[in-house]
Amino acid sequence: MKISSLKIVGTLVVLGAAGVAVAQGPVVDIGGKHPNLRDAQQHLVSAYGKIIDAEHDRNETLGGHGARAKQLIMEADEELRAAANVANETHR
Repeated sequence: MKISSLKIVGTLVVLGAAGVAVAQGPVVDIGGKHPNLRDAQQHLVSAYGKIIDAEHDRNETLGGHGARAKQLIMEADEELRAAANVANETHR
């Protein structure tokens, strides 16, 4: 029984950390070595912020579409970071 409790607690900790990461939104962290990727990332950060603004205007829920858009922006942000990492590895 003790192992099951530890698994549950561990799962909750992981899910909580993931929720915090998503709640924070994207940040510009691609360096100046890749200016186009950095600019694209900045646009994602801006778009994410505009969605949050739209959600807060008159307490709009946007029918779940705002949340889905933010999720897709986070995925796009991960892809941009992956692209920068690949570029760093292949163009040393």
